[in-house]
Amino acid sequence: MRVFIADKFEQSGLDGLKAAGCEVSYQAGLKDEALVQAVEQFRPDVLVVRSTKVTEALLNAGALKLVVRAGAGYNTIDVAASSRRGIYVSNCPGKNSIAVAELAFGLILALDRRIAANVHSLREGRWNKAEYSKARGLFGRTLGLIGVGQIGREMIPRARGFGLHVVAWSRSLTPEIAESLGVGYKASSPEVATAADVVSVHLALSAQTRGMIDAKFFEAMRPGAYFINTSRAEVVDQDALSRAVGEKGIRAGLDVFAKEPVAGSGDFADDIVKSDSIYGTHHIGASTDQAQEAIAAETVRIVKEFKETGKVPNVVNLAATTPATCALAVRHLDRPGVLASVLDAISAAHINVQEMENVVFEGAEAAVARINLETEPAPDVLAQIQASNRNILEISLIRLNQ
Repeated sequence: MRVFIADKFEQSGLDGLKAAGCEVSYQAGLKDEALVQAVEQFRPDVLVVRSTKVTEALLNAGALKLVVRAGAGYNTIDVAASSRRGIYVSNCPGKNSIAVAELAFGLILALDRRIAANVHSLREGRWNKAEYSKARGLFGRTLGLIGVGQIGREMIPRARGFGLHVVAWSRSLTPEIAESLGVGYKASSPEVATAADVVSVHLALSAQTRGMIDAKFFEAMRPGAYFINTSRAEVVDQDALSRAVGEKGIRAGLDVFAKEPVAGSGDFADDIVKSDSIYGTHHIGASTDQAQEAIAAETVRIVKEFKETGKVPNVVNLAATTPATCALAVRHLDRPGVLASVLDAISAAHINVQEMENVVFEGAEAAVARINLETEPAPDVLAQIQASNRNILEISLIRLNQ
């Protein structure tokens, strides 16, 4: 199996892929047409990326079967184009959770104690203890979490360590789950904004979350509260945040920006960072040695399992539902040609197969195939299937709930 790695990748991951019997081409830093040409020449089965955008042109360049995002999000990959070509897309969720939570708390502390401004003044030769002694402190305050996935959950014990109360909202959060996590349940994101002294956002980017943190959300925040975003820039209306900074005294710690460069380095011109109330880092949430080693190990696991079984862990672009209306269950002897004869009869009836599996019983004498069909076979078609092979023991039709 050929694996092309288009971004910086840990040596342990390279060694792991080679140990798994993969032929690896490691060409970090190629962009646009140069990357397309490299993929065309190498013709990999698997493409591994971090920040590189995977466009339809790149997907069309070779014989790709799998794209692995060596990280949690996958918004830089054209998932729709991958799905049209039958290319699996997988990611490495949860492997950077601790790293991102650590940075989020670093930004919270930096805002409260104005650490960056302190350092800047010292480097300019100015001592201003009177000014920088003004801080609110975190103990006894309330941290509001927007999103309680793996990163959000890593925030909870760290908040307790600082003596913060925690309230949270997430689409999947229920009062019962909140109680089990030891956090206060809020029924909406604006309710979190109203209750919290510090708000930290931990949302994956999707059609539902894009622009979710909007003007209404910032209107609900307490004057002078802190706002942290280490997730995706697109979930926040950055213009609304800028207005909240100016009008309500909101202070923000941001690891992601609307106008950040795609590449690892480059010019950066976003007016929001010119405000003294904004502290920023360079989209480095997942960038610790520990996180990158864990992501490399998970990438190796994904590729190895795909190579050895054809199955893809963490796949994100399989259909949740299909047009299937019924399932044909075929109990049969485990002999060559049985399923071929069944599929020939289904094809002759112009019925489309949506999904199928065949499970073999202990001893490899008998098996059951389950074939999900788009339309229900007529009685005569079912009779033809039953008679198509003497090793078919029984067939039955299951109507699926729509």
